[in-house]
Amino acid sequence: MEEKARRRAPGMSPEQRREMIIRTALPLVAEHGMAVTTAQIARAAGIGEATIFRVFADKDELLDACVAEALRTDLVLAEIGAIPLDQPLPARLAEAAAAIDAYLARMGLVIGALHATGRRERRVPGSGEPGPDRAAAMTRTCEALAELFEPERDRLRLPVEQIASLFLGFVFSRARPAAAPGAQPLSVEEYLDVFLHGALKEGNTA
Repeated sequence: MEEKARRRAPGMSPEQRREMIIRTALPLVAEHGMAVTTAQIARAAGIGEATIFRVFADKDELLDACVAEALRTDLVLAEIGAIPLDQPLPARLAEAAAAIDAYLARMGLVIGALHATGRRERRVPGSGEPGPDRAAAMTRTCEALAELFEPERDRLRLPVEQIASLFLGFVFSRARPAAAPGAQPLSVEEYLDVFLHGALKEGNTA
């Protein structure tokens, strides 16, 4: 009886393997911080530990890559860009707020875990600045949010760019702990109602 030839799965390129290792490492870094080991990451990825060091010089370089991945804004920008503009404005903004909330949560878990276990902010080699260009990321996010307000441009009190910036600040404020002790957190709908209609009830303009 002839043996069937085994087909080998196509091998990963170094870049594909690097991305796979980072994706596998992220939840482990969020859980263990600096205490995570390359052996743990290798087991979770189903590879030998030596494979990690074929694409990363050392554990610090891998952790740097995890931080960079957590800070990436292209995924959240794609989510915002995919929000249908034929939805009512509150629905559009609720989806955008949820996408940003999820991004901030992922970023906070990874960076918070590393900071809590002794890691301090590292500078990107050769850049002279810590981390990615945050100002550019904020600008791109505001531009994506501005698109959500375009259908209502003629009804807005301010230009869409300013409204988008205000909305982004509004969303960021939800991620911070309440200033007043014991204050109940507001829902996304309550935040949006105040953002879109103001603090005064309808008819109370005195």
